[in-house]
Amino acid sequence: MEAKKIAAERAVDYIEDNMVVGLGTGSTAYWAIKKLGLRVKNGLDIRTIATSKESEGLARELGIKLVSFSEIKEIDITIDGADEVDRHYNLIKGGGGALLREKIVAASSKQFIVVVDGSKMVNELGKFPLPVEVVRFAYERTTKKLSDLGCQAILRKSKDKVFITDNGNYIIDCHFDSIKDSKELHKNINMIPGVVDNGLFVNMANRVIVGHSNGIIEEFKV
Repeated sequence: MEAKKIAAERAVDYIEDNMVVGLGTGSTAYWAIKKLGLRVKNGLDIRTIATSKESEGLARELGIKLVSFSEIKEIDITIDGADEVDRHYNLIKGGGGALLREKIVAASSKQFIVVVDGSKMVNELGKFPLPVEVVRFAYERTTKKLSDLGCQAILRKSKDKVFITDNGNYIIDCHFDSIKDSKELHKNINMIPGVVDNGLFVNMANRVIVGHSNGIIEEFKV
């Protein structure tokens, strides 16, 4: 937990007054939002867009100002975690189920900062199941088409109930074990009717901050 915390807090150092900030989702983004809340309490003037109801609730609790896309032109910096980061700084995201909003916010940002602990750095993506958000209609058919791409495609459940995203969709977790070509797979998945988007974030990160349990922080500018 400490490794995630120090990486997230380092990322918050890049936030300045009058910025529009994208708030990620998940255990690492939690620490970034907590640190932002402290800085706001001490006078930092920012506006934010959250990637999930969970992060939105935390921001409100900490007195961080939230806005909608209709109120801004662009996002200055988004800080978010990742489930895997490969040697080319491509990501798998969506373990927390917020991949669609996370991708929309990241793609709308001048700078996308990814914060992780050292365990998330891998040579090749794929050990972590790739989340794919799909519409509920004919999801069985969409799941079959996903499995045809060479994975074991499993409908995500939580406490024996089908997991529902903040957008009202399902998530199919695709177990590939190894992803050789992230860009090609991203394209092939998103061409399947019924797929809303997938958790591959290809060539999107601008900076990756890695926290380690010994307190060392590494930064990679992409």
